[in-house]
Amino acid sequence: MARGRCALLLAVLLLGGCASVQDVTGVATQQDLVQLRTDVTIAQQRAQRALGEAEAALAQAQRRERERDGEAERRLAALAERVDALTSSLTTLSGQLDELNSRVDALSRQPRAAAPAPTATRSPSAVPAVPAAAPPPAAGGNRPTTNALQPQDIYQAAYLDFSKGSYALAIAGFREFLRRFPDQGLAGAAQYWIGEAHFSLARGYTNAGQSPQATEALEQAVQEFRKVLSNYPRSDKAPASLYKEALVLLELKQPAVAEQRLQYLVETFPQSEESTLARERLAALRPR
Repeated sequence: MARGRCALLLAVLLLGGCASVQDVTGVATQQDLVQLRTDVTIAQQRAQRALGEAEAALAQAQRRERERDGEAERRLAALAERVDALTSSLTTLSGQLDELNSRVDALSRQPRAAAPAPTATRSPSAVPAVPAAAPPPAAGGNRPTTNALQPQDIYQAAYLDFSKGSYALAIAGFREFLRRFPDQGLAGAAQYWIGEAHFSLARGYTNAGQSPQATEALEQAVQEFRKVLSNYPRSDKAPASLYKEALVLLELKQPAVAEQRLQYLVETFPQSEESTLARERLAALRPR
C-alpha cells in the first residue's frame, strides 16, 4: 500500500512539473518509476477495453431497439393492409347491392316489352325457356298496367348476373325471385341456379387456394341443390339438382353419400339425361 502511494505521489509530481526524478529519488527508485508506468499503461488499457465494451453494448441495445421498432412497424403495416382489403371488399359488395337494387327499381318502373320466349336445349346447365304469363283481367274492363315488375324480369336479370360470373349478385337476385314468387313455375329453376352459383364460388375459392371458404361454399351448394327436390319435386331441374349434388359430395370427399344420390337419381328419373350421366358415374365409383 505504501509503495502504491509513493508511486502515485511520484506520478503526480512528475505530471505537475513540480519535481524531477532526481528530486524524488530519495523515496522512489527507478524500479518504482517503471512499475508506475506499467500500472498506468494497464489502467489505460483496461479503461479502453471497458469503453469499447460499453460502446458495443450501447450499439447492440440501439440495434435491438431499432429491430423491435421495425417489427412493430411491419405488423402495423400488415394490419393496415388487411383493414384496407376488408374495406375494399365491403365497398365492392355494397356497390353490387346498390347495383342490384337499382336494376330492380328500374325494371319495376319500365314497361315490359313483349318478346319471344328463348328456346334452349335440355341440359343440366341450360337456361329454361321463360313461359309467357297471361295477365289477369282488370276490374271494370280496363286494360291492365304493363309496368309492374314481372317474375321473368327478376329471373332473367339474375341469370344474366350468373352468366357474367357475378355469382353473389345472381344468388341475391334468385333469392329475391323466390321471395316474391315462391309458387311461380320458374321457382324450382331459380333454386337450382342458387346451388350452381355456390358451386361456382367454391371453384373460385379452390383456384385461389382458399380451402376453408371453398369447403363452406360446397356445403352450402349441397343444401341449395337439395331444396330443389324437397320444395319443387316436379321441377324439370330436379334430376339436374340431384346430379350436381352428387358431384359436390364427391368434391367434399363423401363418395358413399354421392353414390346414394346417384342411385336415387337413376331410380327416380330413369328417362332423364342426367340419369345416363349418373350411371356412368356409378360405374366409375363401384369396383369391378
